[in-house]
Amino acid sequence: MKTTQELQTIAKQVRRDILRMTTAAKSGHPGGSLGTTDWMVAMQFNLMQHDPANFTMDGNGQDMLFVSQGHITPVIYSVMARRGYFPVSELATFRKFGTRLQGHPSTEHGLPGIRMASGSLGQGMSVGVGAALGKKMTGDNTLVYTLHGDGELQEGQIWEAAMFAGAKQVDNLISTIDYNHQQIDGTVEQVMNLGNLKAKFESFMWTVITIEDGNDMQQVLDGMAKAKSMTGKGKPVCVILQTQMGYGVDFMQNTNKYHGAVLSADDLPKALAQIPETELGDY
Repeated sequence: MKTTQELQTIAKQVRRDILRMTTAAKSGHPGGSLGTTDWMVAMQFNLMQHDPANFTMDGNGQDMLFVSQGHITPVIYSVMARRGYFPVSELATFRKFGTRLQGHPSTEHGLPGIRMASGSLGQGMSVGVGAALGKKMTGDNTLVYTLHGDGELQEGQIWEAAMFAGAKQVDNLISTIDYNHQQIDGTVEQVMNLGNLKAKFESFMWTVITIEDGNDMQQVLDGMAKAKSMTGKGKPVCVILQTQMGYGVDFMQNTNKYHGAVLSADDLPKALAQIPETELGDY
């Protein structure tokens, strides 16, 4: 287990990775990656029961994470590498043709830590529900986690899966919503307002908690620990994680500009200056 301060240090280095990876590739999705960094670090390093050295596709005896918003591969890959799933040096191959670190997660090359191809939005909750039911059928008491973008909740399949999970009491599932209010075409409120998310999930027979500041490491740790304590009680658990897209770089925060656009070579040093290199070192 890492201390909160150690996790914060890892998160800073991950944010540097994200900026350098996407700028070098001249493509990618840095905004949402920066916003979910604290959650991803907390999950992979402290909250999930998993062993990078003994990764298996079936996930037997280990917690499973399905990132439905698969376009945030910069944070997925950086945290996985820093956690030991593959060499940190491999981050330099991000989005290069034929490498394991594709723009969206792929199972084609057998990258440890990736159990599904994702990024075609709306599918991750269905996969998570199926995996959670599989664990119940085999008597596996570990948990299944999913992560979703708020804009992704405009996909109908999410709500079919949510209705099923509540009705069938899939209570070993925790689904987190990255609620940053931004999507590629504008704010979520402008594109298709989600209304009262808490009330919606509760009406589908879920337990719902909110993490008010998803970019505060301690709040993330406490909130997700609370979510874990609510499993096994007859209801799936939804976590509404309030984050800021682009968190960590002042001119990238709270705008959809960098949802799917990267920094210029001139802007990269300005951004990195706000996130000094840590003792972990750049790749």
